[in-house]
Amino acid sequence: MRFGYWTPVFGGWLRNVDDEDTPLTFAHLAEIAQTAERSGFDLTLIPELNLNDIRGFDGPTMDAWATTAALAAVTETLEIMVALRPSYHPPALTAKQATTIQQIAGDRLTLNVVSAWWAEEARQYGVEFRAHDDRYALTTEYLEVLRGLWTQTPYSHDGTYFRLEGTYLEPKPAVQPLVYAGGESEAGRAAISVFADAYVTHGGTVEELGTKIADMQRRRAELGRPPFEHFGMAAYAIVRDTEEEALAELDRITDVRHGAAYASYQDFVSKSQLDTPVDLRDYSVSNRGLRPGFVGTPEQVAAKIREFEAVGVDTLLLQFSPALDELRRFADQVIPLVHAGAGAVAEAGV
Repeated sequence: MRFGYWTPVFGGWLRNVDDEDTPLTFAHLAEIAQTAERSGFDLTLIPELNLNDIRGFDGPTMDAWATTAALAAVTETLEIMVALRPSYHPPALTAKQATTIQQIAGDRLTLNVVSAWWAEEARQYGVEFRAHDDRYALTTEYLEVLRGLWTQTPYSHDGTYFRLEGTYLEPKPAVQPLVYAGGESEAGRAAISVFADAYVTHGGTVEELGTKIADMQRRRAELGRPPFEHFGMAAYAIVRDTEEEALAELDRITDVRHGAAYASYQDFVSKSQLDTPVDLRDYSVSNRGLRPGFVGTPEQVAAKIREFEAVGVDTLLLQFSPALDELRRFADQVIPLVHAGAGAVAEAGV
């Protein structure tokens, strides 16, 4: 199992807790990244939104790509996965940015390609917001253009959404960024099967993840494409010394009212085509993070993680609050148990 965490570019993940002791400064984000790197984490995901969907429109948020470049410069081994929304980034400029950051990172940059869901954000920032299936069609062509620019000079493309003629992009990346993507609709899964290298998803149950992974494996095989390199899942973790303490924290963070960011939650639900119903409990933490059930003692959480590993999940993208303290606790108390359990299984020949 690979362990990742979400860089808290919104200042936290809880919609009903005003102060999560996670200051939104680059110094703090760098401290989290360096701590994660030292303590056994493999990667970080840097989400991209120009509006804060946790705190509401007037909440702060850091730019994802600037943060990515800066974190690349102050870390050494951490894979840095930055969200990329094609409608917000002209492809040739993105190809140049990614190549530059890849050099800064020493080939540790990867991309989480997101076809966008927030219509109100697009309106405020003057970005065209297309119909659901059209967004995935655009994303598929966008990845074709990126890869063309990274491998051909000069590069020309005349497609439905993009046109380039005799474009030079130098230098080329020594290693192309791995492309992760997630989607639950038929259009999303079909497109991702074509353009992505790895599949990521919102939090779900073991059974839900097993079904999704089997479906995506089937789609890749039918296309004659190589297997996905990774299957990842978002999750929120609550680790305490006793189960009672963990459940008390769960009650605290799910006491949700219709707060400042409720409108963005409604936008997300209405503009996406989700395969799992969501409710206000899911809304309390982003990306259906509570659904996997990583709540309990270190032993309980480690055991639950091994259940997901057994159905094919090999990458976890975890959210914590407060981010730094809980990341440390998870690294100290859970990661060693998961790795020890995997070692015991391997020795037994299972």
